[in-house]
Amino acid sequence: MVSKTLNAEKLSREETADRLRALADAIEGNDDDADVRVGNKQITLRPRSSVGYEIGVRERSSVLRGSRESVTVTLEWKARKD
Repeated sequence: MVSKTLNAEKLSREETADRLRALADAIEGNDDDADVRVGNKQITLRPRSSVGYEIGVRERSSVLRGSRESVTVTLEWKARKD
């Protein structure tokens, strides 16, 4: 079964940094669980001690639309069995 929760919104740079810090704090926390807010929903994740990390940067240049940049960060781990 696949369950996906997605939220997209425009934020200031400061708000974006705050959200990333909150995610990092949740993953780094001493508890086994990491509570992550996605829009108006809170999801509890259970990251393992070892987490796969991938970052990608895309730079696009377009005469009509202008230049755009994007960063994608993927964190992945094998789910723990209860």
